[in-house]
Amino acid sequence: MKLRSLLFVPGDRPDRFVKAAASGADALILDLEDSVAPERKGEARAAVAAWLAEYRTIPSFVRINPLDGDQTLADLAAVLPGRPDGIVLPKAEGAASVAALLALIGENSPPILPIATETPAAIFQLGSYAAVSDRLAGLTWGAEDLPAAIGATTSREDDGRYTPPYEMVRSLTLFAAHAAHTPAIETVFPRIDAPDALADYVARARRDGFTGMMAIHPAQVATINTGFTPTPEELAHARAIVAAFYAHPGAGALKLDGKMIDRPHLKQAQQLLDRAADI
Repeated sequence: MKLRSLLFVPGDRPDRFVKAAASGADALILDLEDSVAPERKGEARAAVAAWLAEYRTIPSFVRINPLDGDQTLADLAAVLPGRPDGIVLPKAEGAASVAALLALIGENSPPILPIATETPAAIFQLGSYAAVSDRLAGLTWGAEDLPAAIGATTSREDDGRYTPPYEMVRSLTLFAAHAAHTPAIETVFPRIDAPDALADYVARARRDGFTGMMAIHPAQVATINTGFTPTPEELAHARAIVAAFYAHPGAGALKLDGKMIDRPHLKQAQQLLDRAADI
């Protein structure tokens, strides 16, 4: 399953499901948590269950409510019969949270996508996800709940960049995902009226090693997909690197287009080609 773009849709807005599915997103995240008011949780569960069972046209994840609340069992009972393509786990605190969720679901669990940085304790468990890597769809993070949890006024500078504590959290999530050999999914970009800023945000995410991103509006999807799709020039360069080492299998370093390349460049090229094949 390719996961360049995962588009959030409020679970109690079934009128938006079809439009979201037609946006070009690689997957939907049908939300039962933050975007749904407590008094509408039941309606949201019913709408999501109906979509999964009867109307789903693209891969569809479900974000359930946190494990420490009183909504999780009802969420799972409603959506699991429809076999969602993944479960998004908010307020996750490492492998123990994934194991607890799997215990509730049973043997035929869909892949889990933890939102891995929404509590202070979660930060210190990021390295543990490697222990449950075979049960993960990826690893992602959030920049909204954590500031609220510690009493910070914001996670961003005036120009929109993250402040140092949240840059650190982002980086730790990125490395935790790669340590667990699972896709690193960038968090949402909160503005839908700044396409150039979104493109810069996506480019930075891909540059740093993220392989996909969550979206909050259909208008963001095309930019995200484009940003996480290798360009023809990148693919040609990657193929040239692979070909150069294939022609010189014993070499540790080579010259290509006037620049020196070595084994890490070969690994990057192979990863790029593998990702393009998945897309």
